[in-house]
Amino acid sequence: MNARFSYAWGALLSLTLLGGCQSTSSAIDSAAAHPKLESLQALSKKPPVTRTLDIQSWKTAEGARVMFVEANELPMYDLRLTFAAGSSQDGNTPGIATMTNGMLNEGIAGMDTTAIAIGFENLGANFSNGAYRDMAVASLRTLSDPAKSGPALDLFTRVVGQPTFPAAPLERIRNQLLTAIEYKKQDPGAQAGDALMKQLYGNHPYAHPSTGTVESLKSITPAHLRAFHQRAYAAGNVVIALTGNLTRPQAEAIAAKVSKSLPKGPALPSVAKPLPPKAGITHIEFPSQQTHLILAEQGIDRRDPDYAALYLGNQILGGGGFGTRLMTEVREKRGLTYGVYSGFTPMQVAGPFTISLQTRAEMSQNTLGLVQDIIRQYLKEGPTQKELDDAKREVSGSFPLSTASNSAIVAQLGMIGFYDLPLNFLDTFMKQTQTVTADQVREAMAKHLDPEAFVIVTAGPTVAQQPLPAPVERGNTPPPGVPEH
Repeated sequence: MNARFSYAWGALLSLTLLGGCQSTSSAIDSAAAHPKLESLQALSKKPPVTRTLDIQSWKTAEGARVMFVEANELPMYDLRLTFAAGSSQDGNTPGIATMTNGMLNEGIAGMDTTAIAIGFENLGANFSNGAYRDMAVASLRTLSDPAKSGPALDLFTRVVGQPTFPAAPLERIRNQLLTAIEYKKQDPGAQAGDALMKQLYGNHPYAHPSTGTVESLKSITPAHLRAFHQRAYAAGNVVIALTGNLTRPQAEAIAAKVSKSLPKGPALPSVAKPLPPKAGITHIEFPSQQTHLILAEQGIDRRDPDYAALYLGNQILGGGGFGTRLMTEVREKRGLTYGVYSGFTPMQVAGPFTISLQTRAEMSQNTLGLVQDIIRQYLKEGPTQKELDDAKREVSGSFPLSTASNSAIVAQLGMIGFYDLPLNFLDTFMKQTQTVTADQVREAMAKHLDPEAFVIVTAGPTVAQQPLPAPVERGNTPPPGVPEH
């Protein structure tokens, strides 16, 4: 990310100063005539430019929470419904949340899946949906012209609020999910991921795969889907996010129409907090040249007050690509992997913190030991001031992208509403990341992570192990000579 950012800015700066094909002399004259031109070093010292969102929120008569931001730059609007209808609500039927969401646009009264797709296309509208562990979403993008938006919203509310769950598409989607489960048998990374969640969460709803199991998928009927839809896609269980070329009265009318189209019912109970897992290593034997390594702990929920400090701390450890502690030590200095990444996934309750990589099978155990040593040192010492300053600059440079488009804004609104965050969450997060100290980052990381408490899953062959190569410091590698012939 840093490399692409630097390259893009370097190219832009060259074009700005050279005017495409100006001579260097004329470029200097041009710069002298335009004192507003500034160096990147000067720009990096300025406070980050952020877009403050005027978020308005209310509830519909049926109990749906609405989040709205007026944005009149484009003649369209985005609508996103976020239901507490992810796989954590599957109960005793793993996969039912995923299958219900996937069936929404497969049939409504008088229209099959092809007719629904053509209906949206003819209106210049776009429908999308998806299901995850915490939530299920359904989204509409449409032109704000009433001649287009009215019929598009009518079709959207029928698709989300009144799906018929026809039998033939159900069999097709069931077979797709069963095929995906079968394919996992050939994917050691997928097997390791599923095993990790089971080890990390035990009997908690986060433990089972969102796609379900072979046994549960085969048992699901249209009646099961209708029952799940009736309770999980209820008006009291949804956040309605809206942004675009709309006034407040227009947004209220749209939200009211959506809310009335949904089944009546309250919000579903939140999932319980998970029990702490038992640390240890689980190995999955798999015939391959590489071994997958995944280390994890239960991390934080989405409302944790340490979120900003942890976000920065993880960017330095392994979340920021090249230049992170893990990437530098494991890839750049020793060439043990193409990539190693870490990340917190905050959820309704403590979501996972994971570190993942692939490495040569014969070096997997020592690579795992190296990663553990890096974690221990980082949690003990924390980041350097330079690492923290660099991470702050990266966050301030990339953060404006989180509200740079209507689709980005509506996703943020859905997240804020679903996790019941303050309306000024984005502004507060940005300020916190720019004021946090190195000691605060160290304390937050050490508070939420224990280097001896990781649940570890490896997937690969059992082979004799080799010692790791000696680290090569960056910048000390001699240039390659003339190749011999």
